[in-house]
Amino acid sequence: MFLKLEHARLRYPGSPRAALDDVSLALPAGALGVLLGPSGCGKTTLLRALAGLERLDEGQLTLEGQTVAARGVHWPPEARRIGMVFQDYALFPHLSVADNVGYGLHRWTRLQRQQRVAEVLALVGLQGYERRYPHELSGGQQQRVALARALAPRPRLLLLDEPFSSLDVDLRERLAQELRTILKAAGITALFVTHDQMEAFALGDLIGVMHEGRLHQWDDAYTLYHRPATRFVAEFIGHGVFAPARIVARGERVVVQTPLGELEDIAECPLPSAFPDGLCEVLLRADDIVHDDASPFRGEIVRKAFRGAAFLYTVRLADGQLLQVQVPSHHDHAIGEWIGLRAAVDHVVTFARGASAASPPALNSPQPPTSAR
Repeated sequence: MFLKLEHARLRYPGSPRAALDDVSLALPAGALGVLLGPSGCGKTTLLRALAGLERLDEGQLTLEGQTVAARGVHWPPEARRIGMVFQDYALFPHLSVADNVGYGLHRWTRLQRQQRVAEVLALVGLQGYERRYPHELSGGQQQRVALARALAPRPRLLLLDEPFSSLDVDLRERLAQELRTILKAAGITALFVTHDQMEAFALGDLIGVMHEGRLHQWDDAYTLYHRPATRFVAEFIGHGVFAPARIVARGERVVVQTPLGELEDIAECPLPSAFPDGLCEVLLRADDIVHDDASPFRGEIVRKAFRGAAFLYTVRLADGQLLQVQVPSHHDHAIGEWIGLRAAVDHVVTFARGASAASPPALNSPQPPTSAR
């Protein structure tokens, strides 16, 4: 494994809790990893610890089989051959693009430096910009210069701390996709920090969700979304709510009773015995609920958010239960209007009622095939 972090712990002096609390992850060579989570969850601290800017209290970090951090071991940042791209790009305003990119190549010959600067500027699509200065560039172009400068010394690992945070939303999404293409073309192993889920999904082969210093899950985007490891991951990823439910066995069939009726013929579902009396909470995401005027279940629209191709409606059922539903934008309904709703859930995710953020979901049990029911 290219990068392997095991049981990392780090506490800042005077802090009531650990900034990193038993964090473990692994990243294969050439893979792009993303650390996702709310502000203060430990993402940037973890990035700084990998770079050698913070010393681990416990745990071990290996890069390409070399132990660079452990008890009694701490390689300084310059010895780890790690590149970093910061939020503010940290470009030198008095230096040209070429001089900014070549700044870390002072030990190279002039010819080698010129060739390498030309290579990385071509990689990030900035050929012909060598003589320009940072103030003459757009925000997206400055971000590419910062990336080129980090790539120039051929680091074995690239760390990026919210590199798109100062850019507008449309530009961020486009640059995230372009950046993934650039790094894959260069064969670079990289780890990003972000708080933006769409950015994480666009960039990452593996995504880690952090909360209060703990890494709750390290997985691909599909698994994070459909198989969250903890209640916090289930709440943090995507749009949805937890609704009261009950799992009931009917012969060989298992159904989930929800505010939108019974969920049946589900590929996987926990057994009723997973919860006392089968009582639980089921995760209903916005894409688990379909606008269906023929449905007997109806909800009042209390909030709406236009997302371009879709509206995200928050609806309230007659019993007061709030749900979220994603509807194509040509279905433009007014706040206060009642619409028909139907559940269309393929992946059932359930938790004990009142479960904590770190609680895992009930394990799903394969159900008998339809022909055996």
